[in-house]
Amino acid sequence: MQTKRSTIDRLHPEAELINEGAEWLKAGELVAFPTETVYGLGANALDASACAKIFEAKGRPQDNPLIVHVCNLVMANNLVESWTSEAELCVQHFWPGPLTLILPKTALVPDIVTAGLVNVAIRMPSHPVALRLIEEAGFPIAAPSANLSGKPSPTRGSHVWRDMKGKIPLILDAGACEVGLESTVLDVSGGVPTILRPGGITKEQLEEVLSEVRADTPSENQAPKAPGMKYRHYAPRGELLLVSGLRDRVVQRMGQEILRGQARLKKVAVLCTLESASLLHNWFPDLLFVLGSKDRPQEVASNIFEGLRLCDERKMDLILVEGIEEAGLGSAVMNRLEKAAGKRTQHI
Repeated sequence: MQTKRSTIDRLHPEAELINEGAEWLKAGELVAFPTETVYGLGANALDASACAKIFEAKGRPQDNPLIVHVCNLVMANNLVESWTSEAELCVQHFWPGPLTLILPKTALVPDIVTAGLVNVAIRMPSHPVALRLIEEAGFPIAAPSANLSGKPSPTRGSHVWRDMKGKIPLILDAGACEVGLESTVLDVSGGVPTILRPGGITKEQLEEVLSEVRADTPSENQAPKAPGMKYRHYAPRGELLLVSGLRDRVVQRMGQEILRGQARLKKVAVLCTLESASLLHNWFPDLLFVLGSKDRPQEVASNIFEGLRLCDERKMDLILVEGIEEAGLGSAVMNRLEKAAGKRTQHI
């Protein structure tokens, strides 16, 4: 399949490009498009055959649910059987935005979208291109991240091009995504609202609106309740080691790992905070990528996937990543890094 990559204005999307995307979606095909979190790989959420193409293009496990994107509450109401008071509060305060809600689905939602579960994951993105595309298509769009399953999520159109070229007909490229991490997934189907995946809306922000919020950690043999819960994600090709703790200890340990790796003729990359960069530079890694200041987790969040993908492009064998404090958005950052590292983590 020939893939077209079209540059589209982020704030004022060109009507002809939106129309082209909508026509492909109406024809049952896939379109990659930007959201404020990461790029999505979209299909008509009400068409089971179209949604099946998402799993095929990504190599995605069939038991991993999809998030359904809507552009207004009328569209959302057609997909949701009943709204809890907590869900309504979340919609008032956080939509449009990087918050996905888990709610009971109606019969309109195909089982393939929910992996056979009774609940659907639904959100309203804030990106103008995403909203216009959904509006023009006239139906909700199911869209996981537009990358090969398990690999770092795409935050730029160029990332999608590398993963999806030849697999889909159209990529709408609006440049870098603002948030750079996937949405927070919150189960508000009943009982205490539960974070199933941390993301662009923090637990602290949710607690300002809801009386109680808790987090859930699934077991390895449990079917995922929402996207991103079970499988290893975001992993680059090279071996990744996540090191967190006191800065001096982190720098010392990473310096030792650089020397060990290079002694084994490995190409070693370091992804670190601004505060550690000057110290780690003195250990002469083959690639030094600054994620951002430890005091600005939003900066770090927006650069994680760019850094991991750069490591793939440069064919790094060993990737050393500095962790940050698990508070606020830092919790979502560490969630992604821990999933990328698997069990290769050290806290010192």
